[in-house]
Amino acid sequence: MQNVFLKEDCGQFINRINQLKSDTKPLWGTMSVDQMLAHCNVTYEMVYDNIHQKPNAFMGFLLKSFVKKKVVDESPYPKNIRTAPQFIIKGDRDFELEKNRLVAYIIKTLELGKESFEGKESLSFGKLSSEEWNNMFAKHLDHHFSQFGV
Repeated sequence: MQNVFLKEDCGQFINRINQLKSDTKPLWGTMSVDQMLAHCNVTYEMVYDNIHQKPNAFMGFLLKSFVKKKVVDESPYPKNIRTAPQFIIKGDRDFELEKNRLVAYIIKTLELGKESFEGKESLSFGKLSSEEWNNMFAKHLDHHFSQFGV
């Protein structure tokens, strides 16, 4: 698994992003490339931007009990896995804007470093270790970049 806290690995993620074009087609799934980039940005918005609501207590319990392990472990996501409602992107997005936002989020995460994420609270899953944060970020990016052949 790649490490979002290592410069070399972040460089590889950014290189993959830079291989995308506004007309790149997915190998599976229904998202367009601009929607995929916006979708990937949601993970970072939940960390850095105060625009997503924390789940209510019941939903939080369900997420921690049944979803968290699959999201933060090292096992890859299967193709066409269901996603949470806030990750569903409808309509067209600005490809360049979403691409630049994602690169900026990757760099910000690298610059903050592993220590900043140790025990950091996730909106959906409660406190996570830096390893769990890494797994969540890295495997999500890898899943969608592979979806678009980069």
